[in-house]
Amino acid sequence: MRHAEPVALGRSGPTLSRLGLGASALGGLFAPVTEAEARAVVARALALGLRYVDTAPLYGFGESERLVGEALARTPREAFALSTKVGRLLRRASPDAHAVPEGMWHARSDLRPVFDFSRDGVRRSLDESLTRLGLDRVEIAYVHDPDDHLDEAIASALPALVELRDEGAVGAVGAGMTNTAALTRIVREARPDCILLAGRYTLLDQSALSELLPLCLEAGVAVVAGGVLNSGILADPSPGARFDYEPASGALLERARLIAEICAGQGVPLAAAALQFPLGHPAVCCVLTGVRSVAELEANVDAFDLDLPPALWEELADRGLIAADAPRPEAVPAGDAGPGATFSRAGTEDPRLPSWKHPVRWQRGAASPTRPTSTSAVRSSRASCRSAA
Repeated sequence: MRHAEPVALGRSGPTLSRLGLGASALGGLFAPVTEAEARAVVARALALGLRYVDTAPLYGFGESERLVGEALARTPREAFALSTKVGRLLRRASPDAHAVPEGMWHARSDLRPVFDFSRDGVRRSLDESLTRLGLDRVEIAYVHDPDDHLDEAIASALPALVELRDEGAVGAVGAGMTNTAALTRIVREARPDCILLAGRYTLLDQSALSELLPLCLEAGVAVVAGGVLNSGILADPSPGARFDYEPASGALLERARLIAEICAGQGVPLAAAALQFPLGHPAVCCVLTGVRSVAELEANVDAFDLDLPPALWEELADRGLIAADAPRPEAVPAGDAGPGATFSRAGTEDPRLPSWKHPVRWQRGAASPTRPTSTSAVRSSRASCRSAA
C-alpha cells in the first residue's frame, strides 16, 4: 500500500503520507457535498492510511476546515498531519471581499474571502482556522495564492509564519499556488520548508520542470504536488471537462484524450498515470488527491497503487506528450495488487466508446521490467523529503 508510505518533510518536519487528501471539494467546489459525505471521506482516508489532509479558509469559505475538524475530532492527534493556508480572512458582507467565479463554491457559509498578507492578518487567519478546525496547531501552513501580493507575502506573510513555527503553532512554513514564477521567487528569497505546487507538474502541464523543481531540489525545499488531475480533465477528458477550474479548450481536450488513448493502449487507467507521474521527480514528496465521495477516494487510492509499465512513460515522451527530460516514476511493486501486477481489459469493449473509455482492471502477472539504475539514483538523492518508514 504505497499510498500510505510515511514520508518526512525535511530532517525534522512533519510526517506525511505519500498520497494525501485535498479537501477543496469537501467545501463544495463546483458541486455540493453533504456534511455526512465530507466527514465520511476524511474518516475513510484515515482508515486507508492517508495521514495527510490539506484544507484552506477559501474552500467553501470555512466549511472545509470546519468539516475536516469535525471529522478529525476523535482521532488521536499523532495519527494525522494537517495543512491549512493563510492570506485570506473570511468576513461577512465585506466590500473588500475578492471576486469568486460564479458557481465555483456551493457553500452554506455567508462569509467571503478578503486578501490580507500582513503579519497581523496572517496571525488572525491562522487563529481563525485553528478555531474552525478545533486544533491548537497545524503541521504545515501555506501562504495561499499571493500572485498579486508577492512583495508583501515575502516581506510579511512568510516571516509571520516563521514566527508561528517558532512558537509551535505551525510545524512547517510554505507557499501554495499555481504561479511557478512566483513560487520560484519565493523559494529563492524566502527559503520556505515546502511549497504546494498546484497543477504545474502534471501530465498536461510540466511548466515547473525547467526551473522551479530543480531549484527546490537544490535548496532542500519539499514539493507537495496538488491539482494533478488539472481540475478533472485528467480523470475524464470528455466535453465539458475543466482545466484550471475553467472549461478546457479544444486543444487541451485533444491532448488529454491522446494521453488517455496511449494509457489505454498500455492497459493503464488515465487517472493512475496522472496521480503517479509527479512522484517521478525527486523534489516531489507527495501528491494530493481531491475527492468528493468515498467511492472517488477509494478509486484514486487504487489507481495510485497500481504498478505501471515503464513503457508507458517512454511512449508518452516519444510522442512529445511529456517532456523528454521529465524523470520517470519508478516501477514500484503495487500495494494490494502485489508485485508485478499487469493490466487487461475488463469485460467486453463497447465499440461506441473511444479506447480510453474502456474499463481497465489489474491482475497478477509477470513482473514489470526494472527501471534503469539512474532513476533510482535520482530518487535516492531526495534531501527535502525522505521515507519515514
